[in-house]
Amino acid sequence: MNKNWVIKAPGNEDTIASLSRDLEIEKSLARLLVQRGITTREEALEFFHPDLSNLHDPYLMKDMDLAVKRIREAEQAGEKVMVYGDYDVDGTTAVSLIYSFFRNRFREVGYYIPDRYHEGYGISLKGIDYAAEQGCTLIIALDCGIKAVEKIDYAKMKGIDFIICDHHNPGDVIPAAVAVLDPKQEGCPYPYKELSGCGVGLKLIQAYCMDTGLPAEMINEYLDLAVVSIASDIVPITGENRVLAYYGLKKLNEDPSTGLKAIREVAGIRCKEIDIEDIVFKIGPRINAAGRMESGRKAVDLLVSDHPEEAEIISKKINSYNLDRRNIDSEITRQAIEMIRSDPRIQERNSTVLYNPVWHKGVIGIVASRLLEYFYKPTVILTRSNGLATGSARSVNGFDLYQAIESCSDLLINFGGHKYAAGLTMKVKDVPQFTERFDEIVSENITPEQLIPVVEIDTELQLKEINEGFFETLKKFKPFGPENMNPVFLSENVVDNGYGRTVGTNGEHLKLTLIQEENPFKVFPAIAFHQGKIFQKISNGIPFDICYQIMENEFRGTVNLQINIMDIKLD
Repeated sequence: MNKNWVIKAPGNEDTIASLSRDLEIEKSLARLLVQRGITTREEALEFFHPDLSNLHDPYLMKDMDLAVKRIREAEQAGEKVMVYGDYDVDGTTAVSLIYSFFRNRFREVGYYIPDRYHEGYGISLKGIDYAAEQGCTLIIALDCGIKAVEKIDYAKMKGIDFIICDHHNPGDVIPAAVAVLDPKQEGCPYPYKELSGCGVGLKLIQAYCMDTGLPAEMINEYLDLAVVSIASDIVPITGENRVLAYYGLKKLNEDPSTGLKAIREVAGIRCKEIDIEDIVFKIGPRINAAGRMESGRKAVDLLVSDHPEEAEIISKKINSYNLDRRNIDSEITRQAIEMIRSDPRIQERNSTVLYNPVWHKGVIGIVASRLLEYFYKPTVILTRSNGLATGSARSVNGFDLYQAIESCSDLLINFGGHKYAAGLTMKVKDVPQFTERFDEIVSENITPEQLIPVVEIDTELQLKEINEGFFETLKKFKPFGPENMNPVFLSENVVDNGYGRTVGTNGEHLKLTLIQEENPFKVFPAIAFHQGKIFQKISNGIPFDICYQIMENEFRGTVNLQINIMDIKLD
């Protein structure tokens, strides 16, 4: 699939030159800083050296005083408390964090994760009824609740107070909870708005420690949970999240909780240093698999465990869920691709909408993402659940998926999400009409350029600029993630020096040794995944352009710099 290369605006050249001099770094690295909004030496030093002392005062968050006051009341009165959260990684890590901190402070505390299939996302009436049956008088809700107006009112009638810790955008009406902690709600002066749900929970225990005179360092014990939520929920790794992620990775690598240590083991990442990418692709999916295949409660059981033997048993079970999940989503993806390729009408559309009543509800979001990679069109995948068609949607770069779905709202029972990802439910009989209407709306509003994948390039680079010093400075940009992605570089007129070859079971990848005209005596090892088919075109000395990231490659105990090629252009 062809891709458009888009080079980001470089920033002010005088600022770049000044920053380069002040920090004694290459201009290309200074350019990366300016592109991230860092323009002074002081800002750069703070960026390169995150510090927990730079965390904001939790009491700047609206209602924080009310939340801590109500928790102290529950503690002193010996009330029963329930910690409630969503079934995804952010929800389960947030529940684990709050439960672990308060389990020895409340007389009796339990946790509740709603069932993905019978209760759905967020606060459920079933969960409230269960809390009432257990005699709970306070529920601390995490990663959900900001729109649960009627359900909070229902809980009040049952004699249950709510503290809401959420990070999603609120609706027009804020629930009548005892306290609502959400930096995105109107009138909240908290300076950083992009915390994860687990991050909001962390601020709550930070405030509690301040109120009770406990050491501020107590929150450090939970930073590994915080970074797992930050990485998995794909929130920006900027500002306060960057600080939490930086120290969370240190905790995850040096002294992880019992449960996360067990997940590391089953994920096969015992020896290497874990980074954000490992969480996104290895740790997060395993935690998510519990809620997809059975119950998110299993994930919390693991994450709050203090017993290595118990954690090992649960982590192996969760790993088996993940293997089942991978097999199921691979098979559904295969079936979906076959549906598309066998139907010219689907291929001609500017969107993809597929419905199969037997597809597994727990993996259709993953399938939608995979189809987006294959066909790069706004995609909706639907299955049957509780007599209705329900599904997940994913969008291409720059196209507002949520707005397109909202335009079909008269055909929907409910929907929610944001610009690039959404969930929706409708009557089965309305699927054909939704398919046609959705495609009409997409076709009217999408541009031809939006249907072509984009590679965003940070800056051009000469291969001769790449050395150990350059890479050591580049590593200080970590942890990488949204709004601070691993930089992508462009180098023009590179040539394979004749030692290149295809690798992989079917020769699907390229292993190259590159040189550039400006310095033909310095060679750079490179790998290009899934691009083996162009080997013949580049093996005869024809120059080509590459966009790539720089990585370390370890082989037989030796670590070398390697170019990870993302795309190749021959003309």
